[in-house]
Amino acid sequence: MFTNVLSNAVIFDQAHPLEVSAYVNRHVGQHRLEFNDLTRSRRPVSRLRYRDFAGIGLSSISYGDDVQVRCPDLQGIYHFQVVTQGECRWHFPDQRVRLQRGQALMMNPGEKIDLTYSADCEKVIVKVPEELVRETCLEQTGLIPRAGVRFERKVIELEQSLGFMRLLDALLLEANETELDLSHLQLPYRDILIRKLLQQFDSNARSGLDLQIHDRSFSVLLAYIEAHIRDDLSVEELAQVGNVSVRTVYNLFAKYFNVTPKLFIKQSKLKSLREELKHNAAIRNVTEIALDYGFTHLGRFSSEYRKMFGELPSETLRQR
Repeated sequence: MFTNVLSNAVIFDQAHPLEVSAYVNRHVGQHRLEFNDLTRSRRPVSRLRYRDFAGIGLSSISYGDDVQVRCPDLQGIYHFQVVTQGECRWHFPDQRVRLQRGQALMMNPGEKIDLTYSADCEKVIVKVPEELVRETCLEQTGLIPRAGVRFERKVIELEQSLGFMRLLDALLLEANETELDLSHLQLPYRDILIRKLLQQFDSNARSGLDLQIHDRSFSVLLAYIEAHIRDDLSVEELAQVGNVSVRTVYNLFAKYFNVTPKLFIKQSKLKSLREELKHNAAIRNVTEIALDYGFTHLGRFSSEYRKMFGELPSETLRQR
């Protein structure tokens, strides 16, 4: 599986496990390495391959020994981990999960996990910053869960998800190219991968991805918000448009999005504004577009924008 993965990105080969662990701590995720047999001398048989790829980290790790890894907290990142050889056991406070060759699992920011590697275990780990998942979730569903996107502990069989496995294989092959600067071609691979992760794994964001709206009045409200996204919309106005009570408006947004109407409107405004900053060449400064969307308190607007997207609006404009 994934033959010669990242063969042009070798960091260590036949190294001591602690050398690999130190590099992993700096570039992949915080952890502490422990050995199951403290009496044995450690052999220099560990391997590590690593490459940055359009803002995500791709690695292939093998410690070559029975080891235990303690992860106190993945700070601000997700891990998509695939076992390519041997087996690995995840020890959550309330659950234990065993993965073998061809199986994959998502790890969330903030989770405390202990992992046990078999001596022949090898894993591919894709490190994805939390802000990229938030941005993709917002683009797909129009909202972000209050607690952030959290994936369920669902083990997937890659051989039963051939399209997903081929995408990952293509991404790893693309990352293996070293002769040319192909950074402009890497972004589509990265964005497709994150969308696939949101589709492949159950999460608290799936209700938005799979939303089937049956309330005709609610469909009208969503269309009205989109058509009048720059206006100063009120809950009372939405109630009149949908010919429902104010209480019903609150109930509908709580039912489908678990947010208040005002918060949904604000998130929709920020999302639309961000799209304009990224793609509308006529926009030359942030202040003007913020005022157009009704954000009169510019300091608060910048703070809320950064909280949602992980960067300031001025940074989004500069990137364009």
